[in-house]
Amino acid sequence: MPEKQDYYEVLGVNRDAGEQEIKKAYRRKAMENHPDRNPGDHEAEDRFKAASEAYEVLHDPEKRRIYDQFGHEGLAGAGFQGFGGFEDIFSAFGDIFGDLFGMGGGSSRRGRGGPQPGRDLRYDLTLSFEDAALGTEVNLEIPRLKTCETCTGGGAKPGTGRVTCSTCGGHGQVQHSRGFFSIATTCPHCEGAGQTFEDPCEDCGGAGRVEHTKGLSLRVPAGIDTGGRLRLQGEGEDGPVGGPPGDLYVYVTVAPHPFFQRDGKTLFCRMPVSFALAALGGKLEVPTLNGERRVTLPEATQSGERFRVRGSGIEDVHGGSPGDLVVEVFVETPKKLSSKARALLEELRDIEKVEADAAAEKSGKGAKEGSGKWKLFG
Repeated sequence: MPEKQDYYEVLGVNRDAGEQEIKKAYRRKAMENHPDRNPGDHEAEDRFKAASEAYEVLHDPEKRRIYDQFGHEGLAGAGFQGFGGFEDIFSAFGDIFGDLFGMGGGSSRRGRGGPQPGRDLRYDLTLSFEDAALGTEVNLEIPRLKTCETCTGGGAKPGTGRVTCSTCGGHGQVQHSRGFFSIATTCPHCEGAGQTFEDPCEDCGGAGRVEHTKGLSLRVPAGIDTGGRLRLQGEGEDGPVGGPPGDLYVYVTVAPHPFFQRDGKTLFCRMPVSFALAALGGKLEVPTLNGERRVTLPEATQSGERFRVRGSGIEDVHGGSPGDLVVEVFVETPKKLSSKARALLEELRDIEKVEADAAAEKSGKGAKEGSGKWKLFG
C-alpha cells in the first residue's frame, strides 16, 4: 500500500496555515481535479481524493491536532479511515462544491443557502453540411423536470404543511461516529431540508417537480462546425423547491458532404476538367453553397493546380468576413469518344510524334521506340 503524502504538502500550505488559507487551497485543488472537469483521468481522481482527505483533517481542529502530534498513524488509531468514495466527499463538503461547480446538480447542492438552481442539460444536435454552413432553425424536444404546478415546487399537498424530519431532528444532517470522530452527512430522508411533508403532493409525489417535454425553436448561426456549443439560458431543469432553472447546452456535430470539405472558414472541392479546357484555358463553372461561380483557367493548366474563389467559403460564425472556396482541378480522360473526337486525338498524337522525332533528331539523339506515345493523368 503506497505511503500517504503529507497533508500540508497535498494542499500546498505551510504547517501554520490558517483556516481560510486551508479552505482556499482546497478549493483550488478541487477545481483543478474535480471528476466532472477531468472525465476518465484517474490520476486527477486520486489527487481530488487526496486533497479532500487532507482538507477533512486540516480544517477540523481536533483531527489536525492529532495529525500534527502523531501523524497518519495517530489518525488511524483514532478511527479515521478517510472517505469511502465520491459520495462521502460530496456529502461532507457540498457547500464548497456548490460554489465551485454550476453544472450537474446533485445532493451536495441541496438544502444549503436557499433554493438551488436546476441541472444544466445537454442536447446533441447533428446538422447537415449545408445547414451548418448557411445557418438554420431547428425545433427541439427537450425532456426535463419542471416545477409542479399543483404544489408550486413545495412538494406538499395543497392545504398541508411540513413536519420536522424524524431522522435528523430538523438539522438536515446526520452524525456518523468513527472512533473519536463524528462526521456529518446530508440526511437521506429529508435530503438536507430538515423537514418532510405532512402529506406529499399527489401529482409529483413530494418531489416538487414533474417530468415534462418542452418544445424549443433554436436558431443555429451560419458557419457553426463540429464541436460548436450553443447555450440557451434558463432552458434546463427547474430547480428543486422552486429554485431557478439551469441552462441547456446544445453540442453540434456536422455531417460530412460528398463534394465539399472545410477547414475553418475555407471550403475545398475538386473539379474535373477536359484535356482541351486544361490545354487551351477557358471558363469553368464551379458549384458553391450559394449557386455556381465561374473560374477562369489559364492555358496549360495542370492537374492539381488550385484556384481561389474569394468570399465563397464558410460564413464566420462570429460575424466576420466569410472564407474562400479553393478549387483543385484534375484533367479527366474521357471514357467514350465519338468518331470525330477520336480522329482529332489521333491527328494530335501523330503531330506530337512528328514533333518529338524532330526534336530528338535536332538534339542528336535517336528517337526512342514509343517516344510518340503520351498519357493523360487524372
